[in-house]
Amino acid sequence: MSSGGNARDVATLQSLGGSGFFIQLMKGYNQNMDIKTQLNEAVKEAMKSGDEVRKRTVRMALAAVKQIEVDKRIALDDMAVVALIQKEIKNRREAIEEAKRANRSDLIEGNEAEIKVLEIFLPKAMPAEELHALVQAAITETGAAAPGDMGKVMKIVIPKVAGRAPNDAISAAVKELLTK
Repeated sequence: MSSGGNARDVATLQSLGGSGFFIQLMKGYNQNMDIKTQLNEAVKEAMKSGDEVRKRTVRMALAAVKQIEVDKRIALDDMAVVALIQKEIKNRREAIEEAKRANRSDLIEGNEAEIKVLEIFLPKAMPAEELHALVQAAITETGAAAPGDMGKVMKIVIPKVAGRAPNDAISAAVKELLTK
């Protein structure tokens, strides 16, 4: 997590009722910790503070990490964990849409709270202008001219973005610039 996102993360934690230790974790320790370590520390702190939403959400994220590590027999690096957290956030956003159609405000609130907890572990988001500049540079580099060349551009942009923007936002930017 970049240090630029820490102020936002600490404010989010405080609004969620985060305790002192976890806020201290977000202020300083996390620059030297990988995301899995941050998740483990977050579970411990949530258990100590009695924050059920944070505990349940972080445990779910850790379980998803462990599941992939066991299934693929690999240790996930930070970029893979970030991608997994982004996927979990996307799933919750989709669940919110379903809950809105079913008029289930309780599910909407629960999923929104979980999204706030998960977002703490993501790197600082990339501004749209920076993303568009990266995509434009990749289009120039690959010589892409049509939406059919989208794969070439995505292959170059995704590693450069490094988890700071969701893949659907990258895809939308690529599509937008290739159809101009």
